Amino acid sequence: MALDQSVNQRFSSRTGLLLSALGIAVGTGNIWRFPRIAAQNGGDEGAGALIIAWITFLFLWSIPLIIAEYLIGKRHRSGVVSAFAKGMGQRYAWMGAFVAFVATAISFFYAIIVGWSLYYFFQMVINPLPADSTTSLALWDNFQEGYLPFITHFLAVVAGIFAISKGVKSIEKVNKILIPVLLIIILIAVFRAITLPGAGDGIAYLFRPQWSQLKDPNIWLQALTQNAWDTGAGWGLFLTYAAYMKIEHGSVKNAFITGIGNNIISLLMAIMIFGTVFSVMQSGMGYSDTEVLDVMRNSGPASTGLTFIWMPQLFGMMSFGKPLAALFFLGLAFAGFSSLISMFELTTRVLVDKGIKRKKALWIVVGTAYVLGIPSAMSLDILANQDFVWGLGLIISGIFIALHALKYGLDKFKTRDLLSANDWKLGKWWNYLLRNFIPVGGVILLLWWMYLSATQFAPENWYNPLNPFSVMTCVLQWGVVTSLFVFYNRWYSL
Repeated sequence: MALDQSVNQRFSSRTGLLLSALGIAVGTGNIWRFPRIAAQNGGDEGAGALIIAWITFLFLWSIPLIIAEYLIGKRHRSGVVSAFAKGMGQRYAWMGAFVAFVATAISFFYAIIVGWSLYYFFQMVINPLPADSTTSLALWDNFQEGYLPFITHFLAVVAGIFAISKGVKSIEKVNKILIPVLLIIILIAVFRAITLPGAGDGIAYLFRPQWSQLKDPNIWLQALTQNAWDTGAGWGLFLTYAAYMKIEHGSVKNAFITGIGNNIISLLMAIMIFGTVFSVMQSGMGYSDTEVLDVMRNSGPASTGLTFIWMPQLFGMMSFGKPLAALFFLGLAFAGFSSLISMFELTTRVLVDKGIKRKKALWIVVGTAYVLGIPSAMSLDILANQDFVWGLGLIISGIFIALHALKYGLDKFKTRDLLSANDWKLGKWWNYLLRNFIPVGGVILLLWWMYLSATQFAPENWYNPLNPFSVMTCVLQWGVVTSLFVFYNRWYSL
């Protein structure tokens, strides 16, 4: 079966590869999700316990998995499903299908958030900033209640497909523009935030640990899920891009640079948002620490309230707020878009591996992404549910990536045709984490969370699949998807 010639493309330079890899890692999870997760899981004294657990999982979970994805992609030179069929055997292709589906399912609602960001960018440029919470809420409600979310969702999907239309060549060109501009926007926003009066209180809260929280399994579950969200580890995205890597592009170095660089950007954005929110709400609005944190934790489903209702209003209360607001939402759109195109490329490459021409595969992806994203565009509760279900599903994806590496043989990846001479040595620590910590720790953490949800966290709702944040809604959706992939395994593994 002749495959599309785009599969033979390679990244032209290490810079292009690194910027594209950062495009995977740096997304709305850094700006839209991470500050809310930190606030929601902070204690009375601070959110530092979540930060500690989150950084721990960067080195124990995310970076080892990114290395594994790079090596698997370079070894098999194919998309996620084919890589699992080649590396583990055809009967395990369903695992690759699950990994691919998690990233694809996230892309359905992820494109919606990119569309929101584009809309708000133009609103911040064209119209005055909202002067109070009523005006800001009206801006959000008017947007959500009309037809515009469906239009912005469509624009985000079409733009994403256009960005990957030429394969890795167009992906590299787009990221060479997006990522440098995004980094400049982030630095400007952070500098402005830390110069605000009272911003230090918010920043201090962000990093101050309440040590007793480290005994709470939910802190560790949230930290792991967020780090997987942050870095893109276990999504299959790095595996997909690695199919286009040259041998001399170091897998270990690039994994560390990508993972650490991503977490630094997440911390910078959290500093910016915590500093801005605490400064403006305390000094300008007279809120107490408790009231500020309540806003950050509970403003709308899927953290929409903090980003899209409160931030425009807060920018309006500071000097140079209008250009900063425009830059903030432009940065959010750029960050989301750079990640979205990697999700679309993952799905497209899976179809191309099945012998479908790229042009036809692009039409399939654009249609599917738009249609299956409509429920989340219609309901914030559905979007929040999908964020919850498939965010936790990333843990299962990470376990499957580790199992692939184990089944294929960890030492088979440590060859000079995969690890170039100028790359860092891959020691026994990687073998230990892939063999023990990731598969065993991931399963234990998920089972631990399910047990505590049933006995302590939500004993009255854990078994209700219609509750958007219950254990059963996760088990049901994971189970349906897995059953379908196992049943049809023979068809798509050939």
